[in-house]
Amino acid sequence: MVAHRMIEANGVRLHIAEQGAGPLVVLLHGFPESWYSWRHQFDPLAAAGFRVVAPDQRGYGDSDRPEAVEAYTILHLVGDVVALIRALGEEKAYVVGHDWGAPVAWHTALLRPDMVLGVAGLSVPPPFRGKQPPLVAAQERYGGRFYWNYFNRPGVADAEFAEDPRTTLRKIFYWASGDARVTGEDRQPLVDPERGWLTTLADPEALPEWFTEDDLDVLTESFSRGFTGALNWYRNLDRNWELTAPWHHARVTPPALFVYGDRDLVPAFPGTPELIAALPDLMPSLRGEPVELPGCGHWTQQERPDEVNAALVDFLTG
Repeated sequence: MVAHRMIEANGVRLHIAEQGAGPLVVLLHGFPESWYSWRHQFDPLAAAGFRVVAPDQRGYGDSDRPEAVEAYTILHLVGDVVALIRALGEEKAYVVGHDWGAPVAWHTALLRPDMVLGVAGLSVPPPFRGKQPPLVAAQERYGGRFYWNYFNRPGVADAEFAEDPRTTLRKIFYWASGDARVTGEDRQPLVDPERGWLTTLADPEALPEWFTEDDLDVLTESFSRGFTGALNWYRNLDRNWELTAPWHHARVTPPALFVYGDRDLVPAFPGTPELIAALPDLMPSLRGEPVELPGCGHWTQQERPDEVNAALVDFLTG
């Protein structure tokens, strides 16, 4: 059974879910998610001989939500993972992340390879620092319509999403799933700043089979305190670019795995398909080719739990 408790790490209190015994595997969720997005991974990983821990990361769920925007930089997030590993009584761990959790996992491996036995990223490939700050680049390419820029308008997305959290989550989860079959320009998350984002997203008559009304209930409850903490992660994109300057051209060295869906919007971002194709050459630590899941959208481990579990168990035990 999955057990829950609060734990002190890096100056914040984090809610964690845990199961199993053995080498530690830390599972890091993305936006807009929680520990619950890993619900299908606990039993298989624990059965394979691992201690599985999934936190609500800072700003999410029952974990602390610092008020200051600058308290959500990539260094804070990596610090949380490092402190969590120590607080759990371990010196090293495997780190697995999805969506925003993937950059946290990749950067944990990049900044603290001494503590990472192996790293896996779902949806978002390893970090290769660009020539421009991300928000500046997105502003120039899309004229401020890219969702990163929209999220950086103080209080705007916060208010839009919090007006009806259940509808917000239902629309976002369907839109980014493989079931929506989004094509063309719609694969780029562009927002009309005057109309907001949710007005352009379809509200499905029925949820996909892999995401039930009960699942939506749990997720909605986790955002009952609002979306600001989660959105603050995006408000540090350019700050993260500045802070990671010392690691420009550095590469992740622990053994690595990358898994993504062929209908995922993130791997379709400009330049990302080329990056994924080049990963075996750019990252000697990558174990095999990137794993592409046919028909899978953005919610990798929820949409394709069996395939993801098989890939993770094979990687972690190999």
